[in-house]
Amino acid sequence: MNTTVARREIHYTRIDEILADVERLANHKFTTVGKWTYPQILDHLAKTFIASVDGFGFKAPWFARVLIAPFLKNSFLTKPAKPGFNLPKSGKGLLPDSDIAMPAALERLKQAIARYKQEPQRAPHPFLGMLATQEYDSLHLRHSELHMSFVVPDETG
Repeated sequence: MNTTVARREIHYTRIDEILADVERLANHKFTTVGKWTYPQILDHLAKTFIASVDGFGFKAPWFARVLIAPFLKNSFLTKPAKPGFNLPKSGKGLLPDSDIAMPAALERLKQAIARYKQEPQRAPHPFLGMLATQEYDSLHLRHSELHMSFVVPDETG
């Protein structure tokens, strides 16, 4: 982990672009910026893809879902996500395994995305509620951009 390197700017337009970027970086030198290792980032992304199918197991407080979420939904789906959000204790199941290795994390994400693409049902999001598949795709794109921005390719050779 290196905190002197700046996060990279990244924009995905399709779910398949996430996997392409993930695999490209997994096969080259990279630096991570922030608290998580690259395998932990992949594990977290995998867990969120699976949760969007199976359910998250927690909800935001009602006032956040009813009074705040409707005003922020479009931003969550269309604008870059901002770092620094901490999951509530009830969302700890989405936190990455602390000791996951790269091969396992990469395979877990591949399987999670494949399942997400194959299974049409979607669980309510804990903050935004029911989302159409296209909305969930957008949310996963923005979420993946945020976390993958912390993985910076080593351009030194």
